[in-house]
Amino acid sequence: MTDLLDTMLTRARKGVMSRREFMARTTAMGVSAGIASALYGKVARADEPKKGGVIRGGIYGGESTNSLDPALAASPVPVITCSTWGEMLCDVTPDGGLDMRVAEEASSSPDAKVWTFKIRQGVEFHNGKTVTAEDVVATLKRHTDEKSQSGALGIVQGIAEMKAEGDKVVLTLTSGNSDLPYLLADYHLGIQPNGGFDNPTEGIGAGPYKVETFEPGVRTVFTKHANYFDSSVGHADQVEILVINDNTARTAALQSGQVHMINRVDPKISELLKGSPDVAVKQTAGRGHFVFIMHVDKAPFDNNDLRMALKLGINRQEMVDKILGGLGSRGNDFPINAAYPLFDDTIPQREYDAAAAADYYKKSGHDGSPIILRAAPGAFPGAVDAANLFAASANAAGIPLQVKLEPDDGYWTNVWNVEPFCASYWGGRAVQDQMYTTAYLSTADWNDTKFKNMAFDELLIAARAELDLAKKKADYSQMAQILRDEGGLILPMFNDFVEGVRNEIGGWYDDPNGELINGRALSRCWLT
Repeated sequence: MTDLLDTMLTRARKGVMSRREFMARTTAMGVSAGIASALYGKVARADEPKKGGVIRGGIYGGESTNSLDPALAASPVPVITCSTWGEMLCDVTPDGGLDMRVAEEASSSPDAKVWTFKIRQGVEFHNGKTVTAEDVVATLKRHTDEKSQSGALGIVQGIAEMKAEGDKVVLTLTSGNSDLPYLLADYHLGIQPNGGFDNPTEGIGAGPYKVETFEPGVRTVFTKHANYFDSSVGHADQVEILVINDNTARTAALQSGQVHMINRVDPKISELLKGSPDVAVKQTAGRGHFVFIMHVDKAPFDNNDLRMALKLGINRQEMVDKILGGLGSRGNDFPINAAYPLFDDTIPQREYDAAAAADYYKKSGHDGSPIILRAAPGAFPGAVDAANLFAASANAAGIPLQVKLEPDDGYWTNVWNVEPFCASYWGGRAVQDQMYTTAYLSTADWNDTKFKNMAFDELLIAARAELDLAKKKADYSQMAQILRDEGGLILPMFNDFVEGVRNEIGGWYDDPNGELINGRALSRCWLT
């Protein structure tokens, strides 16, 4: 019981569990109401939110091509921007639970095929209009249009019918999916007036802050949404994102107090930063991963023997040690690790094997011309160094891999999902279905390896509706092995989220769902 109580106190401290829920659960455990109240009061007083002021984040991952259209958010700055002004139907808590937001209730039919979401009353958009069930349906419909280029396309394509019925949204799926609320927590699916059909780039949502100034690739300034429905979120009067892609400049801005928090602390300088009396380094293990992606529909990567040669020609442990400084773990060429429920830890770890890589390369019949891997400093921290390490280990196996340096600005528009072989990263998702649906389902718009496998798709659909967890885990295991052995994903390492935070920031908590408290640090933290 002690461990459970500690977990509940932690959730209360982080603001994830309300006083009412804490009291109900502790008294159900046999804790007296007086003791429970004292415990909650002690937690609340220890970290009481302060209101007012301006919080600034120095964020890597912004470009001059960025947009306020949440459908297009792909790199850290757009994701954090959308998470600051946007609000989804529901959110995912750090411990893997659901936090109901625009929807206050979610329920499903026994087969998880028909879902009903009750829309919270009194939620306002930044323009003063009330959020309705019709706005929710329109938002989901906009993301079903392939022309929207939405990163949530693979999620919403599984919805056969969407209806607004008073204050309820009823979604009928093509097949049952017990994880649907987790999928709808995707940051692309911020609810917009009329779904964003009128102007998806307007930046009007129902989140805790509204956009005042938007300078793509430079900065975004937000002011508090006065009529936001949740008083426990949005403590500062104003928050600001400063785009600082250079590691040295970003770190200097944190140390000088120009910004209060930064993402993507370079592992090479994390120890040095820890020595600063005004700064804390926050390290959170999660689902994020650094990758090299091959388009399996384009030569020479349409040859699985060549793909396997490259997968065996990368030294994963060397990358974890030299690129991450040990702040992460080895990957195994599928995007799931032990942070996910139903992870299969019996799948053999792929190792560097120069001899086997050479054999597969010879078997591929490749003509010996250079194989070009594109990378930019901002693809992920240490991406260029990682690409060069990959080239060296592959060259040692007789594979003619060469690195082409690309500029950061425009990388996520002109290189990622365009060029056939490049460095990239994924922040991970809340559940396996969401990760696979977003990036590896044949019809997903963000299928950045162009992987299309009927057996994989069938297993994914079957796993969605499977209520037997043992069978569901077996389906996910098969999917992992298909992708690992046939896909275009080379996943050498899962990265920890390493961030720098000044001591005057209160309310910080670890969230394995994504960097900077899953993109919500600006709205969940306060100035002490």
